Amino acid sequence: MPARDEWDPRRLPNQSGKVFLVTGGSRGIGYFAAEQLAGAGARVVIAARDEARARRAISAIERRIDGAEIGFLPLDLASPASVRAAGESVAEWERLDGVAANGAITWGPRRRQLTPEGLELTLATNHVGHFLLAATAWPALARTAGSRWVGMTSMATMFAPADASALNSDHDYSGGRAYALSKHAVQGFAWELNRRLRESGSSSIALAAHPGYSADGLTAARAGVTPRPPAFERWLAFGAQGKNHGATPLVRALTDPGARGGELYAPAWWVKGPPVPLTPRAASARPEFGRELWRLSERWAATEFRP
Repeated sequence: MPARDEWDPRRLPNQSGKVFLVTGGSRGIGYFAAEQLAGAGARVVIAARDEARARRAISAIERRIDGAEIGFLPLDLASPASVRAAGESVAEWERLDGVAANGAITWGPRRRQLTPEGLELTLATNHVGHFLLAATAWPALARTAGSRWVGMTSMATMFAPADASALNSDHDYSGGRAYALSKHAVQGFAWELNRRLRESGSSSIALAAHPGYSADGLTAARAGVTPRPPAFERWLAFGAQGKNHGATPLVRALTDPGARGGELYAPAWWVKGPPVPLTPRAASARPEFGRELWRLSERWAATEFRP
């Protein structure tokens, strides 16, 4: 087992025999997380809304990794029917070692948009869809010793306070604020889930990760997935890192044998750097926030979740 300050993202622990689900795995950070997990020997299932894009991602991974085991699962996180169908399918799997809850709207739309269920679209996609996926797919995680749920959060949480009553953006809407609130929900759910897993005596754990400032302009090119950016974009992204590096905190949270539930994995220098474990200090880590978030999430998802 590597020491916690000696983690090398280029030499992951062997993941042969393990199975991971990566939401939003058809592009960006999700794609590179899937590629890295497959490179370590895991079977990876990409859950995404756009099948054609997912198939291009699968082909890109297969070209780079001999014998890669990559599958596809249709998933529209903003559609409860799609999420239930995906979760019920996953629940039948013999094992599921980890879920990278990565799929997201990366910034709220200019005008507040609602799903047919009356939820603000960014919250519905980034958090409520994942909550429902966890609730319906949980049997597969429960039957796999040491399984992990990792929520992908963002530095954007610094730009809005963690207020459970404001999560649906009923007032003072802006796309940036909606995104920040949704990411408070993502990390708050991971930490509340971990508390409940500890109370139940489960061997599963829940964690959160954030990618730092991961820019397209520094991202490694992958044919059909991430084109090589022009030189001026690479200059504009100075001080950042590519999404291939931004995926490493997520991958470490899923694979580090020493990972502990309730941790946050992030770049060492916050915006960039090797992935390191941190103690969460965000307001959304408070148990009071987590309990209220859970109550609201069960109402929004119309599903009880008792892990």
